[in-house]
Amino acid sequence: MNGQFQTPPVVKNLLIINLLVFMATAMLPVGDRLMEYGALALGSRWFHTYQFITYMFLHSNFEHLFFNMFALWMFGRTLEYRLGSQRFLVYYMACGVGAALIQWGVAWLLGELPLFLVGASGAVMGLLLAFGVLYPNATIMLLIPPIPMKAKWFVIIYALIELFLGWRGVGQVAHFAHVGGMAWGFLLLHYWRRKGKLYF
Repeated sequence: MNGQFQTPPVVKNLLIINLLVFMATAMLPVGDRLMEYGALALGSRWFHTYQFITYMFLHSNFEHLFFNMFALWMFGRTLEYRLGSQRFLVYYMACGVGAALIQWGVAWLLGELPLFLVGASGAVMGLLLAFGVLYPNATIMLLIPPIPMKAKWFVIIYALIELFLGWRGVGQVAHFAHVGGMAWGFLLLHYWRRKGKLYF
């Protein structure tokens, strides 16, 4: 695949921005303020519409940042070369915003507001979905357990697990945001396909 050993510009800049923002929140005196104003405060008096963008660049800890950025780097390189930089950025941001909207809707229906979200997970899950749709037979090597799996099956299984975990309310993870990022990505890819702007 193109870009296997190179990092294209949008992915590279997203990695840099996320890292710099994490360093700022962790090391600078204004770090708490950045988290307070940048996190997506759904259903609270601290909510601002710009938070639908800023929340994607904030992470709660290094592990949260690492796994999101690793997935962005792993899948984003190939997708940016396939979609083009401009469309890739639109796709990434749309999945992130869409993920938050889905989580907001579910939280409202279940009476779980206010809700505070941070992290690029929803946008990254959109990338995973796109990789599974555009390269369904590519092999992904799982970490735990370390077994190979075709991308299409990995995406389906992962989505089902996230739906189950979200429905059961497991942990402090926004599972429906993950599912929302994937669903938004699926719709956007097929919209582009109908418009003749993408073939798969």
